[in-house]
Amino acid sequence: MLIFENDYILLTEDQSIVYIEVKKKGLSLKDFETILQKIKRVKLSSFAALRNALNLGTDERVEIGTWLPPVEIVISRDRMQATMYINDDPVSVFQDEEKMNKQIKEVAENAGIRSGINTISMDTVLSGKPIIIAAGKTPIKGHDAKFTYIKIPERKPQILEDGRADYFDMNFIYEIEKDAWIGEKVPAQLGVHGTNVLGEDIPAGNGDDIPLNFDPTSIYVQEEDGKTVLRAMDGGVLDFTNGTFSIKNHLIIQNDVGIETGNLKFDGSITIRGTILAGYSVVATGDIQVEGAEGVTGPKLIESTNGDVYIRGGIFGNGETVVRAYGNIFVKHANDSTLHAKKDVVIGSYSMGSEIKAQNVYVNEQHGKIIGGQVEATNSINSAMSGNRLERKTELMIMLPDRQESAKLLKEKRGKVIKLELEIADLDEKVVSLRPLLDHMNETQRKSYDNTIEKITEKESELRSIESEVNEIGNQLRTIGDEMINITKEAFPGTYIQIGKKSITLNHTTCGKFKLENGELNV
Repeated sequence: MLIFENDYILLTEDQSIVYIEVKKKGLSLKDFETILQKIKRVKLSSFAALRNALNLGTDERVEIGTWLPPVEIVISRDRMQATMYINDDPVSVFQDEEKMNKQIKEVAENAGIRSGINTISMDTVLSGKPIIIAAGKTPIKGHDAKFTYIKIPERKPQILEDGRADYFDMNFIYEIEKDAWIGEKVPAQLGVHGTNVLGEDIPAGNGDDIPLNFDPTSIYVQEEDGKTVLRAMDGGVLDFTNGTFSIKNHLIIQNDVGIETGNLKFDGSITIRGTILAGYSVVATGDIQVEGAEGVTGPKLIESTNGDVYIRGGIFGNGETVVRAYGNIFVKHANDSTLHAKKDVVIGSYSMGSEIKAQNVYVNEQHGKIIGGQVEATNSINSAMSGNRLERKTELMIMLPDRQESAKLLKEKRGKVIKLELEIADLDEKVVSLRPLLDHMNETQRKSYDNTIEKITEKESELRSIESEVNEIGNQLRTIGDEMINITKEAFPGTYIQIGKKSITLNHTTCGKFKLENGELNV
C-alpha cells in the first residue's frame, strides 16, 4: 500500500511494515520529520536505516518502521486501565458519537477488555490526546475492628486556681457493678472485591481483627446487636494493667485499720474510709485508698504489689512508716516516712525528712517543698522549693541507668517476648484444630481444652507484662540526657544536687532546671 510519495522518496506499507525507497538524494532528516508529523500512523523503529537510506540515495526498499492501526488500545501492566491512542486524524476515523462508542467498544473487546468501558464524547476524541477508555474497579479493604472501652478517670490531683493540688476528689478507685458494660468491639468487615479491565476478579483484604484484652475469670463476653460486648461477672474495682481489663475484688473498711481489723493482706483493692493506726500494715495486690482527711500516723507498712497507693491526707511516719507501690503513690504530704514507687510519687504539699524513690517525683511546683531527707529519681524531681533558711541538708539525686546493663536486660526481655509469642502460637494452633470437635469431646478432653485456653490467657498476660517492661527500659534508654531537677522558686543553701556522678552542695539561694550540659552540672 502506498503511504506517501514525492520527488525524493516513496513510503509503502506491507503487512504493517513501513518501507522507504529513495528516488534521489537531497531530502534531509528534518524534512522527513515534517512528513511524519502529517502521517501519524507511521512509527519509526530504525532511525539508522532511515539515515543511511537518505544519505546513500539507494533505490532499494528499506524497512524503517511499523504501520499503526487507526485506533490502538494499550492495557496497563496492572490491568487496571486501558488507554486509546488515535494514530490518524480523528475526523477521518470517527464521524458519529454513537457509532464511535460502538467502534471503541468493539476494538476494546477484541483487545480482551471486559469490564469498566467508559462512554467517550466526540469532543474528547477530537482533542487527539490519549484517552482512558476503561478503568478497573479497585478492591476496597474491609474496615478494621473498632474498639470502644469504658473511660477510667485519670488518676491526677486537680490543680486549683491558686496553684494548690486538690487531693480530696481523685476518683481513685473506679467501682463497677455486676453485668456493667466494660467495652465492645465492632468486628472487622469483609473487603469489597475489585475487577480489572479484563474482567478478572481482584480479591480484597478483610479488615484486621485485634483480640480484646481482658481477664476471662472476671469479665464475660456476649454478642449484642452484632457487637462483641464485655461485661463484669461481679461487682468490684475496674483495673487496667498492662493493657488488660479485669475486675478486682474490693474490700471496704468502713472505719480504721487497727485492733478490730488487725493487719490486712488482700488479693484485690482496699478502700479504708478512716485511717491506718500506728504499727499496723495493709498489703494488697490492687490499689489502696485511704480516705481519712487526717491521713495516717505511724503505720508500719502500706504496700500495693500491682497497683497504686492513694492517701487522701498526709503521712506522719515517725521514722517508721514505709509506703511501696508497683505503680504510683499519691499523698498530700510526707513526714519522716519512706516512699518507694516503681513509677511516680506525687505530693500535694511538702515532703519533710523523708526517703523517696521513684522514676519521677512531683511536689506541687507552685507551693510545694522538699525539706530534709533524700529524694532519688531516675528521670526528674520537681518542686517549688528545696531545703530551708536554716540550711537543712536536703538531698536531691538523679540516678542514671547503666547503659550496658540496661541494654543487656532489654535483650533478655526481648528474648522472653519471642519465646512467649512462639509458645502462644503453638497453643493457638492446638485450640484452632480442636475447636470444631468441641461438641464431641468427653469430659477429660474438654478439661484439657479448657486448660489450654487458660494457659494461653496466662501467657498472654505475662507477655503484656514483659512487653510493658521492655517499653519502660527502652524509654529510659531513649531519654538518657533529659534528666532534670526542677526547682521553680527557691533552692536554699544546704541542698545537695546530684545527677549521675556529678554533684554539688549549694552555698547560695538559687532556682531553675538543673541538668547535665556537656557532662557537667549547669549550676
